[in-house]
Amino acid sequence: MSGHQQDSSAETKRHKPWRWILGIVVLSAAILGAVAAILVSYAEPILQERVIETLSARFHTKVQLDEFHVSLARGLQVSGKGLRLFGVTDPNTHEPGIQPIISVAEFRFRTGVMGLIRSPIHVDTVYVKGLALNLPPRGQRDQMNNLEPKGAKIKITVDKFVCDQAALVINTSKPGKLPLEFDIESLKMTSIGPGQPLHFDAKLINPKPVGTIVSSGSFGPWQADSPRDTPVRGTYSFSHADLSTIKGIGGILSSTGQYAGILDNIVVNGTTDTPDFRIAISGRPVLLHTDFHAIVDGTNGDTYLQPVKAEILSTWLVAKGSVVRMKAPNGHRVQLDVTIAKGRIEDLLKLAVRTDPPVMTGVVRLKTNFDLPPGDPVMSDRLKLAGRFEVTEAHFANEKIQNKIDALSLRSQGKPKLAKENVSDVVSSDLSGVFNLEHGVINFSQLQFNIPGTQVNLTGKYSLDGNEFDFHGKARLDAKLSHMVTGWKSILLKPADPFFSKNGAGTELPVKVTGTKSEPHFGSDFGHKDHQAD
Repeated sequence: MSGHQQDSSAETKRHKPWRWILGIVVLSAAILGAVAAILVSYAEPILQERVIETLSARFHTKVQLDEFHVSLARGLQVSGKGLRLFGVTDPNTHEPGIQPIISVAEFRFRTGVMGLIRSPIHVDTVYVKGLALNLPPRGQRDQMNNLEPKGAKIKITVDKFVCDQAALVINTSKPGKLPLEFDIESLKMTSIGPGQPLHFDAKLINPKPVGTIVSSGSFGPWQADSPRDTPVRGTYSFSHADLSTIKGIGGILSSTGQYAGILDNIVVNGTTDTPDFRIAISGRPVLLHTDFHAIVDGTNGDTYLQPVKAEILSTWLVAKGSVVRMKAPNGHRVQLDVTIAKGRIEDLLKLAVRTDPPVMTGVVRLKTNFDLPPGDPVMSDRLKLAGRFEVTEAHFANEKIQNKIDALSLRSQGKPKLAKENVSDVVSSDLSGVFNLEHGVINFSQLQFNIPGTQVNLTGKYSLDGNEFDFHGKARLDAKLSHMVTGWKSILLKPADPFFSKNGAGTELPVKVTGTKSEPHFGSDFGHKDHQAD
């Protein structure tokens, strides 16, 4: 054997240990790969079965799963798609419903390998995307009977759920009512323990008025045979709510509060603040603050106010009633009983009338039924009111109008010289009436106006846009007709005193108020009186 061959053989012997080590590594990898493949093939059906059994036992319903995968990425990495939990359409046959009550587009979680030999398997966090919760109407709650196999047990426990892109749809069997829908931007739920409520933190976008709601609290335990009886409690904040998304009003609202109850009977206590609240009739922003106690049916969104206390500038009003969601036309119908015990008329006029400054100031008392049905027309055309009011210590902002009121008071008291010389203190007026608002026009079946020496009783109508003033009635004056003027006019009118006197004293005249709110016209109304007599 040559020297070269001997050297080659020696070199080969020196490298053999490395080849053995490499071979062992390759063999080990192959063995581990085979073990992993065996483990995955073993784990996948076990975990899939446990997921389905757990959900079936937890929610008492049939479960379907389109895809389920397991990988050995830092333990057992589990993922799935197309998860659906069904209700029951026929409680006698237990046939599954066509539409799932809960569906999940995608989910994933991780658990330890040793968890396969434990029961239940413990999972720290489940990540969910595309959760949809579709609650059936209350009348069908008994159809969600227990469908899980007898003796089914919880096979997996989860500490926390993290969800993106969730939706809650609450259906109703009431005719003419739309389902209630919420888009939930993010949702985190933490399990406290078996049979205990879940703690949650949620962020969702309210559809109307558009705004962001952040809420945290507890939900459950889940009532499988009657989901609407599931307890819920927590706190919320509602920020940057754009009221202009509701036709007829505007402003940016914020609200905070707390709630507790069951899904279809949630008691809510909270406050709202809208520094720039306005209605389309006037377009003028005013400060609006409310404190409210409400009962909310979480299954359809109907809200019963018991009561709401609202502060408009310096005026407080109390409202009791309901806000009910309608299907035809789509929207909410607001029906309230509103009371103002003692407020300022100028505050209400700043909100409701474009004229600046408001046409009058004074103390106002009001009771009215408020009815605002949904629909396309502007708020002033949809709003209906029926009630009575009283304004005391009123003064008119228009100096020309107030001067005429002052002069009328003096003349009706038999002081025409002072009226002619404009020698008088500014008198206050008292107004009261019974009214009905519909289609943007207020009709007054009774309207009484009092100043010292004069009482005026009118009926008529007034349009909210200010383009129509049309009132007719009678004015009763303390002084006789001839005592209201001076000089030769007084002499000429003396024979007419008996014709216009009331029971031999004072004067009674037919009067009218016409024109617009910015240019009202006062005058006698003999023609209208004759027409009525005919």
